[in-house]
Amino acid sequence: MPGSTAAGAANTPAAPRPPGRDFRSAFADLRRGWEQRELWLQLGWQDIRQRYRRSVLGPIWITISMAVTAIALGILYSGLFGIELAELLPHVLVGMIVWGFISGCIAEGSEVFVSNSGLITHLPAPISIHVYRLVWRQTLFFAHNLIVYAVMLIVFPQPLRWTDLSVFPAMALLIANGIWVALLIGIVSTRFRDLPPVTQSIVQLLFFLTPIVWMYDVLLENPAVAERARWVEINPLFHFVELIRRPMLGQDQQWRTWFIVIGIAVVGWALTLLVMRRYRGRVAYWV
Repeated sequence: MPGSTAAGAANTPAAPRPPGRDFRSAFADLRRGWEQRELWLQLGWQDIRQRYRRSVLGPIWITISMAVTAIALGILYSGLFGIELAELLPHVLVGMIVWGFISGCIAEGSEVFVSNSGLITHLPAPISIHVYRLVWRQTLFFAHNLIVYAVMLIVFPQPLRWTDLSVFPAMALLIANGIWVALLIGIVSTRFRDLPPVTQSIVQLLFFLTPIVWMYDVLLENPAVAERARWVEINPLFHFVELIRRPMLGQDQQWRTWFIVIGIAVVGWALTLLVMRRYRGRVAYWV
């Protein structure tokens, strides 16, 4: 009977959602990864020790290489732009410190799951562990580079104030963004293996488009290029760098920078959770 057939179809239960393909599983992965922080904290530290194994100075080479590069670029661009070295060098040094963290999360994030394929295929664990490990390692690099910042404050004193302690919540916000960036890029790059070299090339390009070795405020003071210079604010990495650099140099924070970075974090995490909801379980097969 047509009526009974329609009634039976209406009473047929909907097809169940595949396990692990919901937001609850995505949040559970992040939570379980955080609960195993003793593991990724130790692994992140071992990564640094292994990289500089049998080296006399050890991780201090991270600081030395960054300092030499920053000083060389500071001297070069100070002469090119006619800016006092005492003004430009602190700007470059702090910018390089922050950029090292940002570029590390992006470039290494593109290979975070591929480089840990052995652990992923043989050790059942949340994929977020590998991202936490990566961001923790970059945070340790950032902390090592603060040695250069401390020396800079002695050579070129900055007008620091109590309000500059806002650098701590700013760093926490930067870390939160680094986690979703590494998760998102890592999942997509695991599926499409051509993306890591493309990502690394884009990061190199963005270094020159972001005011790391040149000063945005100086360009704004030049009427000939002031209008075109404002296009720099379209670059989201500009706001991430300024969020940390301004308090570290004793400069006033700009609220629009906070709003932009927080907005990026909200949108980025929403997109990352959507990708994790659908593809988190496939990472083990893609690697």
